Amino acid sequence: MESVRIDSWLWAARFFKTRTLAKTAIEGGKVHIDGSRTKPSKAVQPGQTVTITKGTEHFEVIVRDLSSKRGPAKVAQTLYVETPESVAKREMNSEQRKLARAAAAAPDHKPSKKERRDIQRFRRDNLE
Repeated sequence: MESVRIDSWLWAARFFKTRTLAKTAIEGGKVHIDGSRTKPSKAVQPGQTVTITKGTEHFEVIVRDLSSKRGPAKVAQTLYVETPESVAKREMNSEQRKLARAAAAAPDHKPSKKERRDIQRFRRDNLE
């Protein structure tokens, strides 16, 4: 196997739950091969760098092996190696999100029915 479609490879490597989700992400510009935007039918080969953005997570991986079939997670992890810079960035972003969540004040009580209505009215009036 010399090359595999990028959408199939992303699905087999378990970055996306379905090929359709992988295809949508690729078409939305969330996946780049060697720094350039790609199409779902683009062939990926070992040694290429793939950058994937899923929500707030950014992965930069180097393709090690090819597979167009989805297998166990242990096998999927052998298809790529994540760059040390990518791992460090993701861990740093994770820590920042944890600290931001911890810094936010927790509400002291659950909103009453009247307070919920007031909140909904406020959101509705200010978002329109």
